[in-house]
Amino acid sequence: MSTTENTASGTTPERADDDLGAAGSQLSTAPKEELPNLPSLGVIGWTRWFWRQLTSMRVALLLLLLLSLGAIPGSLIPQSGTDETKVADFRKAHTFLAPVYDRLGLFHVYSSVWFSAIYILLFVSLIGCIVPRTHQFVGQLRGRPPGAPRRLNRLPAYTTWRTRAEPEQVREAALALLKRRRFRAHTAGDAVAAEKGYLREIGNLAFHIALIVLLIAFAWGQLFKSEGNKLIVEGDGFSNTTTQYDDFKSGNLFTADDLVPFSFTLDKFTGTYEASGPNKGTPRTYQAALTYSKGAYGKDRKDLVKVNEPLQIGDANVYLTAHGYAPVITVRDGRGKVVYHDAVPLLPLDSNVTSTGVIKVLDGYRNAKGVSQQLGISAFLLPTYTQGSETASTFPALRNPVLNLTPYYGDLGVDSGIPQSVYQLDKSHVKGFKDAKGAQLRDNLKPGQTMTLPNGAGTITYEGTKEWANFQIVQQPGTVWALGGALVAIFGLAGSLFIQRRRVWVRAVAGADGVTVVEMAGLGRSESAKVPEELGDLAAVLYDQAPGAPESDDSPDQDDTTPDPQVASAERAETT
Repeated sequence: MSTTENTASGTTPERADDDLGAAGSQLSTAPKEELPNLPSLGVIGWTRWFWRQLTSMRVALLLLLLLSLGAIPGSLIPQSGTDETKVADFRKAHTFLAPVYDRLGLFHVYSSVWFSAIYILLFVSLIGCIVPRTHQFVGQLRGRPPGAPRRLNRLPAYTTWRTRAEPEQVREAALALLKRRRFRAHTAGDAVAAEKGYLREIGNLAFHIALIVLLIAFAWGQLFKSEGNKLIVEGDGFSNTTTQYDDFKSGNLFTADDLVPFSFTLDKFTGTYEASGPNKGTPRTYQAALTYSKGAYGKDRKDLVKVNEPLQIGDANVYLTAHGYAPVITVRDGRGKVVYHDAVPLLPLDSNVTSTGVIKVLDGYRNAKGVSQQLGISAFLLPTYTQGSETASTFPALRNPVLNLTPYYGDLGVDSGIPQSVYQLDKSHVKGFKDAKGAQLRDNLKPGQTMTLPNGAGTITYEGTKEWANFQIVQQPGTVWALGGALVAIFGLAGSLFIQRRRVWVRAVAGADGVTVVEMAGLGRSESAKVPEELGDLAAVLYDQAPGAPESDDSPDQDDTTPDPQVASAERAETT
C-alpha cells in the first residue's frame, strides 16, 4: 500500500538544506548573505562587506528608487540645458530659492554630481551582481542535477508505492518521462535526479543585464543627442546644419560633425478641420509634404510628415510639431520702390489660429523726403473673420482671412546689440503713422488690398497667405538599444516571477520481500502548490507504467490496489 508522510515538522529551511546535502543546495544564483564578525573586521573585511552590500538586491532597488526620485526635480524645475529663458525667469521670480537650487544642482539635475553618483553606483551594483551570478549559473548549467538525498520523505512533496516492476525498468521509465517533460535528468545510483526551471534564472540575469543596457543607452543618448527646431514657410527649405536652426541644444560630447547630412523643402502643408458639430474646429488632417535628400548629392525623394509619424533620415527623426499662417506682405516706399516682399510667420494665439506678429523693414526704406527710416508693422490675422468678432477668428481654416495692420516708423532698436524677438516690436523709439483724424493709423486688409501710408510715405499690400510648419529634428543615438533593453527587462522579469525552479527525484529499489519500492519527491525554491501538483502528475503517469502491488500476498483482507499517487501527493500538499 502506498504511504504519504507529513513533513510539516517545523524544520527550518536552513536545517533542511543541511540535512539534504547537495540535493537541497541553493536553487538560485543569489549570493548568500553572511553577517560580518564586526569585532574582527579589518580594512579588507570592511571593504568586502561594503562590496557585498553594494551588490545586494536591496541596495540596487534603493538606488533605482533614488534615481527615480532624483528625476522628479528634473521634470518640475526648468533645466538650463533645455530652456535657459525659463531658468532666467525662475531666478527673477524666486530670489530665495534660486541660490539654493544652484547649490543643489537642481537647474542641471541630469549632469549634477549627486545624480551622476547615484547613476554610477547603480551601474557598479548591477555589474557586481551580474558577473558572479552569471559565472555561478554557467557552472550549474555545465553540471548535473544533484543526486537524491538519503531520505526523500524529508522533502516538502513526497509520495511512494510498491510495484512488481524491476527497479531498472522503473528508473528507465522515470528518466524517459522526465526528459519528455523537459527536465534535465540523469541516473545517479539507485535514483533518477532531474531539474527544471532554469529560465527563471535566465530571466533574472536578463533583467539585470537589460537594466545595464538601459543605463548605457540612456547615458549614450544624453551625451551625444541633438535637438533643434525650425519654422519653415511653404516653399522654403532647410539644411541640417547648426546655423539653420531657430534654437538648438545638444549633449556634452556632441559635435557638429555628428549631424546627419540631409536637407528638405516644405512643398505644402495641409490641415483640415471638423466643419460642424460639437468638435467643430478640431483638426482632422495635419500633414506636411516634403521633398528631401540625404547627403550633398542625394536623390530627391518625397514623403509626408504627420503628427506622431516622423520622417526618419538615418539616425535623425523629423517631427511635425506646430502650424500657422504667414501672410505675404509687399512694402513700397514713397517712390514706389519695393523695399520688402516676404511671407511673415505669425504666432497662433488660440485653437482657431488667431495669430499675431511683427513685420520689420530694416533696410532700403525711405520716406517721401528721401530720409532713410525703419518700419515696424504690428500684424493681427483672423483666418476666418466674422462681423462682430473683430478680436478672434471663429474657425482655424482660411475661410475669410482679414489682416489688421498697425504701422510705425523710426528706430526699431535692432542695432543696439540687445537681442529681441522677431515677433515683438520695441515701441520706445518709434512713432505711429496718423490718419486724417490724427489717430493711430490702423486698417483691416483682405488678400489683394493695399494700405496707403499718409503723406506719400508708401504702401503696404497684403498679397495672400502661405502656411508654415514647425519641425523638431531629433538625433538621439541609443534609442533602439533602450527599446530592446526595456523589452528584455519586461520579459526577463516576467520569467523570474512566474517560472519556478524545482528538482524531482525518483528512487526505485528492491525491498526486503523482493517487491520494488518507488519513492518520488520534489523540491522548489519556495513553497508553492505547483511542486506537489507537478509531482502528483508525474507520479500518476509513472504509476500507469509501474502499477502498484499488494502489500502482502498472504493477506487476503488487504486491498489489491493502491491509492492514486496523484491523490496522495495532493493530500500531502494540503497537509504540508
